[in-house]
Amino acid sequence: MLDHLTLEQKIGQLLMCGFFGTEPSHEVVDLIKNFFIGGICYFGRNLENPEQIHELSVMLQDHVPHGIPLLISIDQEGGMVHRIHKGVTLSPGNMAVGATGNPTYAYELARIVSEELRIMGINMNFAPCIDVNNNPHNPVIGVRSYGEDPKMVAEFGRQAIRGYQDGGVAASAKHFPGHGDTEMDSHLGMPVVHHPISRLERVELFPFRKAIEENVDSLMVSHVCFPAIEDGVPATLSKNMINGVLRNQYKYEGVVITDCMEMRAIEHHYNVEEAVIKAIQAGADILLFSHSYEKQKRALQALKQAVQNGEISEKRIDISVERILSLKRRRIKCIHPDFEKKELAKKPGLNLAQRIRDESITIVKDDDHLIPVDPGKKTTIIWPEIVVTSDIDEGYDQKETLGDFLKHHVSELTEIKIKDTPRRVILESVLNAEQVMICTYNAAKDPAQKDLVEEMMKKTDGKAMICALRNPYDMTLFPQIRTYVTTYEATSGSIQSLARVLTGEIQAGGHLPVSLHTKS
Repeated sequence: MLDHLTLEQKIGQLLMCGFFGTEPSHEVVDLIKNFFIGGICYFGRNLENPEQIHELSVMLQDHVPHGIPLLISIDQEGGMVHRIHKGVTLSPGNMAVGATGNPTYAYELARIVSEELRIMGINMNFAPCIDVNNNPHNPVIGVRSYGEDPKMVAEFGRQAIRGYQDGGVAASAKHFPGHGDTEMDSHLGMPVVHHPISRLERVELFPFRKAIEENVDSLMVSHVCFPAIEDGVPATLSKNMINGVLRNQYKYEGVVITDCMEMRAIEHHYNVEEAVIKAIQAGADILLFSHSYEKQKRALQALKQAVQNGEISEKRIDISVERILSLKRRRIKCIHPDFEKKELAKKPGLNLAQRIRDESITIVKDDDHLIPVDPGKKTTIIWPEIVVTSDIDEGYDQKETLGDFLKHHVSELTEIKIKDTPRRVILESVLNAEQVMICTYNAAKDPAQKDLVEEMMKKTDGKAMICALRNPYDMTLFPQIRTYVTTYEATSGSIQSLARVLTGEIQAGGHLPVSLHTKS
């Protein structure tokens, strides 16, 4: 196959592109037909429901002019990161799964998600996230990680990789060599991790070595700089990292894909042309451009010119294309899959996902024995504003609240939404209640929320608990709290599980996969 491709067709295979709209746009059709791009990445803006997704996938594949099918990828990680929200099994996120202590769950969920994606014509999932989250201030990984223990993350990640690939979809473990110990979101700038190589080998790199042993189809490389390996250069553009560590040291022969090349970690330091040439020279196989048609065309033209002027050899292009073609032969069995709606969101998968959420709820402490709640007491719930905290949360929308699930269990219940209520009214309600549930949502990133919670705690005198709806590290902000519960995600299913724990319907069985060090 490789021998029959023109230079332009080979270069096209190196690009994976996003586009706008729920039908093939003029721009993406042009990229497929005339620039021969090898892959598509779906975002929430492209997706309405499973049937529409299936039709979109088929239409895109039908535009391919040379018989080499498209890799069609998605971020369907679970928890707070879903691109498809309707008509499919919505799996819990990694930290919730990690809190159960059962790696088999990672396999079972990944297999279900993979089989459903395949029905919709999606053949690659940018998952699992196997970053070791050992930094409480990490703005972009957090609960997307299984936890802080490298061996535990590696085992859960290994099981997820097996599940995705057994289900027929290419897995892409991310974000090599690790985005867990950063305090900057690479969507916004270039994070730097200053650890020595010995520490990187022991912690950050460990899950990726195990993923390679599991024959993971693909690794996504992050825009994080590791000075111990190559100073001043993000991993995506680092020869020492990709060709050195990944290819030569770890002997990885799978497909290496970059994180989106339009992130500010790249754009603030390189123009499109510089970035794509450096990435290919460093050893990347697929370059991800998620948004801009103009930048996608510039990338393709820059690579063609780089080959023609000798900056990149055609042999180097051939090596990547062969890896990509090998992956496609392995994972793309049918470009017109039968759409079987009855095979989506099946009861066993839905039940499994809810059971995992039930088992993930973690009571960190309950010194005042406030759980289960007293159904006869006058109760106030303080509900935070649930907001998108990173670009990766794109499409997230949560409407149900804890009050929706508790209203039939507590006789006198008031739920106050912080966003819509004056501070005075909130504090009065807390003062007058007999039991108080203060729900937080990433309070460490929201000083106003933190200040309000602190003020409420002063008025509750042992009758309040904190329920962290996403980031378990919220507890570290409030060392005085004596009853603390965490859910790891603010999804409907997890809030329902939280309500079942609070009413005593089920026992909380989750264990913290991260350490919480409070400041007293």
